[in-house]
Amino acid sequence: MVGRLVTAVVLVGSGFAAALLLTGRISPAAESAPVRPPVSALPQVAEGPSPAIVQEAAASAQPPARTGPGLGGLPDLSDVAAEAIQAVVNISSTQVVQRRGPSPFEQDPFFRQFFGDPDELFGPRTEQRTSLGSGVIVSPDGYIVTNNHVVGRNATAITVSFGDRRELPADIVGLDAATDLALLKIEGRDLPTVPWGDSRVLKVGQWVLAIGSPFQLSQTVTLGIVSALGRANMGFADYENFIQIDAAINPGNSGGALVNGLGELVGINTGILSQSGGYQGVGFAVPSELVRRVMDDLIRHGEVRRGSFGYIEVQPITSRLAGRLGLRETSGVWVTRMNRASEAYRAGMRPNDVILAFNGEAVRDPSHLVRLVSDAEIGTAARVTVLRDAVETELRIPIARQQNP
Repeated sequence: MVGRLVTAVVLVGSGFAAALLLTGRISPAAESAPVRPPVSALPQVAEGPSPAIVQEAAASAQPPARTGPGLGGLPDLSDVAAEAIQAVVNISSTQVVQRRGPSPFEQDPFFRQFFGDPDELFGPRTEQRTSLGSGVIVSPDGYIVTNNHVVGRNATAITVSFGDRRELPADIVGLDAATDLALLKIEGRDLPTVPWGDSRVLKVGQWVLAIGSPFQLSQTVTLGIVSALGRANMGFADYENFIQIDAAINPGNSGGALVNGLGELVGINTGILSQSGGYQGVGFAVPSELVRRVMDDLIRHGEVRRGSFGYIEVQPITSRLAGRLGLRETSGVWVTRMNRASEAYRAGMRPNDVILAFNGEAVRDPSHLVRLVSDAEIGTAARVTVLRDAVETELRIPIARQQNP
């Protein structure tokens, strides 16, 4: 339909649901899925980070840009950009994928009747594909953060290209599809880096720079502001807590740096919302606080360790559902189904309960609950407030380790 927003996650370089099965994912009931435009992608941590691997986090308060105003009253961030672009690289990933390509026999009913599926008869066909994107060097010894969709699941070769045209092979340290993050490693010493910033102190309206390689134009810098914080339910990943920005990002920017006015890394650019697949002023970045946590787990364990209290299905509380359940507000989430073997069920949670709070924090929607449970410390017991038959009850639910797929 003309005028209808087509959601485009642009996988930088090539190109939750409502719940997470909290031993795997919280899965939303089918009727609960929010109606929203389709998403298309931009192609393309645990005990505190080790100082040998990452630099110390920035101070908890962010002063204004260190350079004076430029033309038209805009800040002059040329010094900031000149430093940061040295640590933003191009990522090229070659992947082997299986495909069902055109075959003279594939649609021939006579052939299929007597010989079956051509792929089963001759074996699956494979082809090599290359995805292009960006990455950020975050340690002098060669750790690089990028997006999972830039690297791909079956990468056979990854090449990192610098602004001076040097190229180095990279190894995969770990991938995390839930946050769409990946960590690579190249051999090097005293490499340029972007210092870590604290995304928790970002404010709407602050200036930020997006640095990456849109359309293979390396070390491109665009300027914008923080448009919103804590964006979720975008359909880019299972675990979503995005910084929304209006700095121009396009295919090839995925995995690039989002930098504040001090030249500090506050996010990894990941996707856009667009009707055309290109820039329309609505971009999203994974906040640096989450990036550091994921990176530290990937370095220490080769995977990200998250909390879980078992499989449950939940859906958001709409005004109509609130009326049905006798609720005055639309906060919280409604439990529709759950596994009897789950920690939540064994601790007393039941279908039709409304989850109001987790460890004292009000639950806004299913994505918010996913983040709260995932971030809970494994081995502890969470305080979960539920509403059942108009009576609030606090349950103590053990947090187990989420089983990665």
